[in-house]
Amino acid sequence: MYAIPLGDGAELRPLEPWHAEEFLHHLDRGRDFIGEFIPFGSTATDLESARELLQGHAEARAAGTRAYHGIWLDGTLVGGVLTLNFDADNGNCEVGCWLEPAAAGRGLVTRAMRHLIDWAVDERGMHRVEWHAASGNVASVNVARRLGFTKEGVLRESFPWRGKRHDMEVWSVLGPEWRTARSGHRER
Repeated sequence: MYAIPLGDGAELRPLEPWHAEEFLHHLDRGRDFIGEFIPFGSTATDLESARELLQGHAEARAAGTRAYHGIWLDGTLVGGVLTLNFDADNGNCEVGCWLEPAAAGRGLVTRAMRHLIDWAVDERGMHRVEWHAASGNVASVNVARRLGFTKEGVLRESFPWRGKRHDMEVWSVLGPEWRTARSGHRER
């Protein structure tokens, strides 16, 4: 399999069903942090459920409807990036990310997401890439901003999670905007 260097001992690799045990340990290390604003991984609570979650993503990737990658830092899985709501016929998709606390603040998601968006726009022909984040998820909103996404609006109290309704911000970047901005990304 391939690995894309992200610098500083980090790399981006496909996250496969055979990573289930490592994935579960990763989620256990960061479950509260990761789950503060998103339900990602909340159903993966044992080895079997972790394997099932990864298998579902692998099948969606094989069908051409998703990309699912882990971020490894010094050989340890610490987070990842993915596409979801992937609509190749209309050229639209959503991207998402997660990270455990020990890896936060290093720019790993920003660097990994650049590769994922390049793939979505250049290889899969996506015209519109969306980023959805709870307004309180400042780290996620900041990544969208750093990547050059435009804030389109706020869906007020649209996302119930952990007994609270969260405002959901919708950000986007269009393929032509991404291509124009990409040279600036590469220089940083």
